[in-house]
Parts: sequence; structure tokens; C-alpha cells
Amino acid sequence: MEASLKFHSLLSFTLILAFSILCESASDYGFTTELIHRDSPRSPYYNPADTPYQRLANAIRRSISRAHLLSLNSGGATLDTPSAVITAAGGEYIMKVSLGTPPVDFLGIADTGSDLIWTQCKPCTDCFEQASPLFDPSKSSTYKEVSCQTSQCEVVRQTSCGGGGSLCEYSYAYGDQSYTQGNLATETFTLGSTSGQPVSFPKLVFGCGHSNGGSFDNRVDGLFGLGGGDASLVTQLGTATGGKFSYCLVPLSSNETSKLNFGANAGVTGDGAVSTPLIQKDPKTFYYLSLEAVSVGETKIDFPSDGSSSSADEGNIIIDSGTTLTLLPQDLYSQIEDAVAKAVDLPKASDPTQLLSLCFRVESDAQLSLPTVTFHFKGADVELSPKNTFLQVADGVICLSFRPEKVSIFGNLAQINYLIGYDIQNSKLYFKPVDCASN
Repeated sequence: MEASLKFHSLLSFTLILAFSILCESASDYGFTTELIHRDSPRSPYYNPADTPYQRLANAIRRSISRAHLLSLNSGGATLDTPSAVITAAGGEYIMKVSLGTPPVDFLGIADTGSDLIWTQCKPCTDCFEQASPLFDPSKSSTYKEVSCQTSQCEVVRQTSCGGGGSLCEYSYAYGDQSYTQGNLATETFTLGSTSGQPVSFPKLVFGCGHSNGGSFDNRVDGLFGLGGGDASLVTQLGTATGGKFSYCLVPLSSNETSKLNFGANAGVTGDGAVSTPLIQKDPKTFYYLSLEAVSVGETKIDFPSDGSSSSADEGNIIIDSGTTLTLLPQDLYSQIEDAVAKAVDLPKASDPTQLLSLCFRVESDAQLSLPTVTFHFKGADVELSPKNTFLQVADGVICLSFRPEKVSIFGNLAQINYLIGYDIQNSKLYFKPVDCASN
């Protein structure tokens, strides 16, 4: 496959919500949001002193750190040692909504690898410093603490009964030793819309944190869980959105913004659309797919089986929009690397960050012959272009954007220029190749 390629480093994305309501009935709500990469000048994490290659190296390191945390937690958390996955200071998305009545702005890390929604609240016995005022529940007319005797107290595993046994208290820890503790409560969340009319969702369960700490910094007020568990924003909006959301990530070089859609606007249909089962495992937080094989050109490499049964290989890879790289088992990665090395007629090079192992020396405007890599998910073949599979890590150096790890993740670089739809209620995930900059 001949391609004239200009490689760009893919960084993570910051999520700025600008919801547009499309329908009036609760079951047919449709929302469209803008996605802005984490290191954009519009992001609170933007550091103008960093070079593009430094930002790329940081994104790769966050991918590796996230993989290590996922590996620790993918076997399921025990009740007495609660944990979820996030590197708090390096969250891949930022989400801005309003909380309470009257509404107060809330800026939080949005994480597809955890579930709980929480913010720091008054009175705070032990809180990290934040730039905005702490949320004061006494000033909101719609704030209501959750009772231990209600089903809402069960959406988070790590709860106990306080306040004379009547209040539902939570304790939630993350893989990087960050934590939040406080009361579960319900509150109205208000989402700004592009039409100018705000959209409100009453009685969403969230954590009102009175003791919070770890690696959070003052640019955020808390966290939004977007995983598949009962406490996540995605699950709690299920009635309004039909359990559907989709996104379309543009190349970093594009001047357009990426899009994230909910509900009626999240359908993925038409020519080229394929689907694969979404597999639910414990913990329900993560979105699992079944990867059967990977092809490099005409060379097809099967996903390594554990040898017990075919069903054991279901749900063997996580799809995660918060991880830059695609991470694979060592044996599968080694075979892919060998096949790519044989297919690419370019001199080998070294990654100056020493994070990626297969790199090539290229001329900036060279005509490159690079192989097409296809991921064969169950029922869905997803063909990746060289821009999905290679990163420019330095002037004149490109590297394969895969890496061997214990946990397998289909990362966001591989997802660029695909409309990817999640249908939680019907346990399906859809891929459709599109030009995300024009859709």
C-alpha cells in the first residue's frame, strides 16, 4: 500500500461538553459534544513549554501507566480493598457540567476506566487544593443524601452506613493510591447545549467527597466515571439515552473538533458499518471485545489462546478511548512486530524515548510503503491505515504504535477516523470508517 504520509503525534483528548438536545421525549434524547485533545491550548493541562514530541512521550507514558493499573484491577476488586483505574493527575479527559440548584460549575476528570461521579464538598475534613470553590450542598435545593436502606446505596460496592446507620457513606480508592470518601447523594446535573438551552438531569447519584487526596491537582474538582458500572454517568443516563453513545476522533492535524454523541444521535449505520459483541465481565467498568486475530498485509496472526475453551477467549481486549497506544500480549506483539519489520523496506531507527521498540528512519516527504493492519474482532474486521498504526516520535523517525503489555487495550490512535458506537442495552459495539473531520 503506497501512501504519502505526514505523521503527527496523537495526544490524548480533553472532553468539553457542549450538549445539543435533539428530541423531546426522555427515551429519545440525543446529544452531541466536542472532543478536544488534552494538550490543546483550550485544556487546563496545556503546557506551552512542551514540544509536540514531549507531549507525545507523556501520552505514551500515560498509556503504559494506565495499562499497569488495568492489569492490577482486571481480575476484579475485593470488597475490603476497593480500587478502580485512573492516574488521577493524568486523566485523559476533562468534563465540565453544572451541579445543583442553582447550578454551580464542576470541572472533573472524565474516565472510561472508572464509574463513580464525585466532587469535593463542604465541609471538607481533608481535601486537595482546588482553584474553584468547594461545592456547598447546603446551598442547593435539589441535593439529597442517599439512605442506606435504598437501592441507590448499592450502585457503589464500597459503602457503609454512617450517621446513626441511616446515611450511605462511600470509600473509593484508585490504582495510583488516590482516594475519595464521603456521602452518596443525588443531585441535578445541568449540561450546557449548543442551542443555548441547558439540559438538566435530576437525581443522579454522585459522591459528595469530604476526604479526598492523592495525585489530583487544583485544575479539577473531582471525577466523572464513564465506565460500564452502575454508578457511571453512562449507566445513569441510560433511560434518557437508551444506553447508546458514540464518538469520532479526528486526526490531530485536523482543525476540526472530534465528536461524542449520546442517545438518538449515536447510531452507527450504513455502508461499511460492522458490529462486534460487547462482553460484560467483572468488573463491569471496562468495555471488553473479543479479538480473534491481527493481520499485517496478508499475514494473519491468531490471538493466543489460553488453551481451555473458545469461550475463555471472549472479552480478551479492552477498548479504551483514554489510552493512546494499542497494547497486546507479548507473543502476539512479537509476531506482529516481525511481520511489520519484514513488510517495511526502511532503515531501522531507535525511539529517543525508548518506549517503542520498532522504529524506522524516514524522509519527511517520502513516499512510504507501509502495510495495512487489520484487527479481526468477532464479526467485525477493522482495517487500520498507517496513520492509525505509526507515530512520528522525532524528526525523521516513525514507530509502530503497539506495545507488549499484560493487559490488552485497543487504544485511541487505532480508533481515529472511525465512528465507534456503544449500544450497552444490546451488548454491541459498532465500527464505521468515516472522515471524522467532516462528520
